[in-house]
Amino acid sequence: MKKNKAFQFIRIDYLSASPKYLQLTGSIINAIREEKIGKGDRLPSINELSAELEMARDTAEKGYKYLKKMGILGSVPGKGYFVKSVAVHQPLRIFLLFNKLSAHKKIVYDAFVKTLGDLSTVDFYIYNNDFTHFKQLIQQHRAEYTHYVIIPHFLEGGEGAPEILNHLPSGKLLILDKLLGGVKGNFAAVYENFEKDIFGALEQLKARLRKYHTLKIIFPAYTYHPDEILKGFFSFCDQYAFQYKVVHDIAREPIKSGEAYINLMEEDLVTLIEKILLTSLKVGKDVGVISYNETALKKIILKGITTISTDFAYMGKKAAELILNNKEERLEVPFHVTPRSSL
Repeated sequence: MKKNKAFQFIRIDYLSASPKYLQLTGSIINAIREEKIGKGDRLPSINELSAELEMARDTAEKGYKYLKKMGILGSVPGKGYFVKSVAVHQPLRIFLLFNKLSAHKKIVYDAFVKTLGDLSTVDFYIYNNDFTHFKQLIQQHRAEYTHYVIIPHFLEGGEGAPEILNHLPSGKLLILDKLLGGVKGNFAAVYENFEKDIFGALEQLKARLRKYHTLKIIFPAYTYHPDEILKGFFSFCDQYAFQYKVVHDIAREPIKSGEAYINLMEEDLVTLIEKILLTSLKVGKDVGVISYNETALKKIILKGITTISTDFAYMGKKAAELILNNKEERLEVPFHVTPRSSL
């Protein structure tokens, strides 16, 4: 039996974090737009897709249903699926590269995809803060997309990132979360101002912090978090005469009365709370706790944990709007303070 010609154009990247059904639909849409598949052409059956692409039947069926909903595919009982319309209004094909998966990155992703709507294809990749993987992914895909949306955070090797990004057309590049020096051209950005954000947040909490003589920030020695956070922390403590310390390993740090802790990582928050609960110290009175990034549980734990947090939904939404409106602006993301009884 002759293999359906559509298989020549369907590309499934098993290393991509993008759902396979969206990769399937994106491949078919691109083939139609490039006139490699035409109106009336028959497409592979669900069973053929499943066998040839090693794809679950439910995944293949979901992709076809998505294309039917868009009016691109039709189906005839007993004969299968065919191209119903070649009126494909989908000029956007987006390479989305995140440094890691987290609850907060999911908020960014969801807002980004929701704002773009159905008229775009998003291929989603994760490089786990590894510069070598980051470099490989960009080099492998730098000629395939209309836009490149990238979060640049690394454990090491990040000084080489601007050179890699400069190989992309600046008009196609949108940097998320962190601005990098050395990136050239009129690229777009939706970014955090880390130094300004923590300084301003602590300034808003200054009256509550006055009950503590020492501020400690839990900042792992081996981390992707930018040093600008420490710069803002140091500036605040110097300006308002607080003693301060950078704690690299909270598991080894003694907890004392009169100290307030700022934590960045969720696992460090768990360790900090466990250590406090082993003492007789009262949270919000003897010892203070401030945590980066708002979550639902932080409203409840210790009768409420004070948080300082980037507006991740804004980040994703504005990035999508810049692409949809073909703008090369650079937007600073709002930063929010939520005081609670832990401080």
